Amino acid sequence: MAAVTESHLDHTKPDERNGLPGAMPRKINVVMMGAGSGFTNSVLRDVVLIPDNLGGELRLCDIDPVRLALQTKLMQKVVDAVGQTDKWVLKSSTDRRELLPGADYVVNSIEVSGVDCVRFDNDIPLEFGISQNIGDTIGPGGLMKAMRTVPVYIQILQDMRELCPRAKMLNYTNPMNMMILAGSRAVPEIPQIGLCHSVQGTSRMLAGFAEVPYEQVQWQCAGINHLAWFTEFNGPDGKSLYPKLMAMAADRESEFSKKEPVRSDMMTHFGAFITESSGHLSEYLPYYRKRKDLLEKYTDTGYRGEESFYANNWPTWRKSSDENRDKMLNGEKELNLERSYEYGAWIIESIEKNAPIVVYGNMAPNEGCIANLPSDGCIEVACLINHNGFQPSKYGRLPRQMAAICDSNMRMFDLGAEAAIHRSKQYAEWALMMDPLTAAVCSPAEIKELTRRLFEAEAQFLPGFK
Repeated sequence: MAAVTESHLDHTKPDERNGLPGAMPRKINVVMMGAGSGFTNSVLRDVVLIPDNLGGELRLCDIDPVRLALQTKLMQKVVDAVGQTDKWVLKSSTDRRELLPGADYVVNSIEVSGVDCVRFDNDIPLEFGISQNIGDTIGPGGLMKAMRTVPVYIQILQDMRELCPRAKMLNYTNPMNMMILAGSRAVPEIPQIGLCHSVQGTSRMLAGFAEVPYEQVQWQCAGINHLAWFTEFNGPDGKSLYPKLMAMAADRESEFSKKEPVRSDMMTHFGAFITESSGHLSEYLPYYRKRKDLLEKYTDTGYRGEESFYANNWPTWRKSSDENRDKMLNGEKELNLERSYEYGAWIIESIEKNAPIVVYGNMAPNEGCIANLPSDGCIEVACLINHNGFQPSKYGRLPRQMAAICDSNMRMFDLGAEAAIHRSKQYAEWALMMDPLTAAVCSPAEIKELTRRLFEAEAQFLPGFK
């Protein structure tokens, strides 16, 4: 059984979430890597909104000087709007080494290739019969994003080890599992936690379908990123809500089944609900995307499994995000000055005030937190946060069938992490051969050819690979 079960951030109403007990004891320096991303608007804003903070420095870094300048102006506008101009100093640079000295926290939200590789990641695998919905954390798309992104992440961690060795890394960048796994292996001296929305979002969704107020449900969850299992999901009386959820899943015409065609089916056959949306989850499994008839039966539009959904929409989403930032900067759209549910600033506040909270984080190595998953892998479990930093809980053993599904993905992540650390095309080939969906569709020879094609197409973003 888990030592802790869920984040109490997830069980509070917005007007009760103004902050944690106590005052900030010192000024802090927070570096935002990939400051042009949408996470800056929420995470750094939330840092400024920590009650009783003493301020410090918000340091923004992005290799795109135009996006960096605009985001810096927007953050200054936020600081001014909440009346903390005298507390916070903003700095920005395209060179992270200018910003890292003396940092206390580094938040990572980089996008190494922008939109330049989205079509390669999607369209070349599609030629081999591999249908992807999102394709940025596992499968051919996830593998190549790791090959482009993990080496840069490791360089950031190495710079932290040199310039701010006591700083902590809060990573939002995908592919989450391979990022944290490779980072913890290459630079273990820097504490790292990977942060995702899926546990919070899914627990709320299940409470809604079960028709139980969210603050009254009791649950346990553990596994790996995007493949964590709600092994218990109970009402306020302690009785399982799964019989009700299972009944809805059995009716393929129910709203539950239609909204989550893959997750409801997996729950029916494996015994528990999984944290990632149906379309994205289908990429982690060998069952649903290998034949046209299966795609027609188990997938639908958008996040329910639409083929090439991410590749077709990501450039537009990114453009819309930039336009939204510009509108806020120009006064065409009102600034959002409410604190969000993003874990980042809550973690910082908890550590600084030594006010314990529990969040769900991705941590490596596992080392027995989930006893029947690889000890050197990356897992997602409840983590205690306090002045001692990030402390993953000991969950115990997952039900065997659930552990087996996680383990199948972790073999791919293990080889993918090694490929990125050593910049090895051979390890990348082996990683893709272990990928559940790719292996369900292609032979080893085809996977080797697919890997070669991807590396050739994206060569400019893959320096040093042998």
